[in-house]
Amino acid sequence: MQHSNHSHQNPTSFLLMGIPGLEASHFWLAFPFCSMYALAVLGNIAVLLVVYSEPTLHQPMYLFLCMLSTIDLVLCTSTVPKFLALFWANAAEITFGACAAQMFFIHGFSAVESGILLSMAFDRYLAICRPLHYGSLLPPESVGKLGVAALLRGLGLMTPLTCLLARLSYCSRVVAHSYCEHMAVVKLACGGTQPNNIYGITAATLVVGTDSICIAVSYALILRAVLGLSSKEARAKTFGTCGSHLGVILLFYAPGLFSFYTQRFGQHVPRHIHILLADLYLIVPPMLNPIIYGMKTKQIWDGALRLLKRGPAQT
Repeated sequence: MQHSNHSHQNPTSFLLMGIPGLEASHFWLAFPFCSMYALAVLGNIAVLLVVYSEPTLHQPMYLFLCMLSTIDLVLCTSTVPKFLALFWANAAEITFGACAAQMFFIHGFSAVESGILLSMAFDRYLAICRPLHYGSLLPPESVGKLGVAALLRGLGLMTPLTCLLARLSYCSRVVAHSYCEHMAVVKLACGGTQPNNIYGITAATLVVGTDSICIAVSYALILRAVLGLSSKEARAKTFGTCGSHLGVILLFYAPGLFSFYTQRFGQHVPRHIHILLADLYLIVPPMLNPIIYGMKTKQIWDGALRLLKRGPAQT
C-alpha cells in the first residue's frame, strides 16, 4: 500500500480517509455538514450575544449556557472545516502536530462539556430544591470557578493521552476516519498501545460515569421536588426548563458513548455507519443546543427578539 510507513517512526503527517465506503458521496455529504456547521456557529454566537447584551441574564444558568456555547464552537470548529476540505477538495493530509492538536481539542473539550453539564444540573438542583439558599450557595464568582475546574479537569486528563500518542511508532499514515479520533490513530501504531487503550477508556469511563451518575441523582431530586409543587403552572414551567436541560444532556451523552465504545468493541457495526455517526456527534449537538434553549427558555427567546429589534435601529 503506497501510503504505508514502514520506518516505524512518527510520520510527519497522516492521511484522513473521510467516511470509508462512502467516498463517492463525500462531495454531496459536505453540503448538509456545511449547513449544520453554519447553523451551529450562528446559533451559539447568537446565544453569547443575547446573554452578553441582557444584564438580566447575567445569572448562573445563562453563564453556564455561555460556557456550553463556547465549548460547542470549539468542538465543531476543530473538526468540521477540515473534513469539509477533505470532502470537497480531497485535502486528506494533516500534519502530525495538527492531528494531535485536533485530538486534544475534541476529547479534551468533550470532557469539559461534560463538566459544564454537571454544573448546570447542580445549578438547577439548587434553584429548585434549595431556592432560599440559591444565591448564597452559588454566587456569581462560583460560576467562574466551576467553569475553570471543568476546563482544568478536561484538558488535564487529555494531556497525558496526547503525550502517549507521541511516543508510539506508526506502521501506516492512513487514518480510517474523517478526523483524528484517538483510537483511529492508535490503531495505526505498530505495537505497545496498551497504555493508550487503558488510559483512554479509564479516563472516559470515569468522567462520563461520574458525571452522568451525579446528573441522574440531581434530576431525580429535582423531579421529586417538582412533583411536590402544588401549582400546575409552576410544575409546567419547571418541567419546561429542566426538559431542555435533559434534552441537551441526552444529545451529548448518548451518541458520544455509542461512538466511543463502538470504536473499541463494536466490530459488527459497519464502519461507515460508525464514522458517520461520529461525525454527526460533533456537529448535531452544537447545532441543536441553541435551538433547544431558544425554544424552551423564554428569557433567551425574548432577549433574541429584543436584540433583533435593536439591531436595525442602531445601523
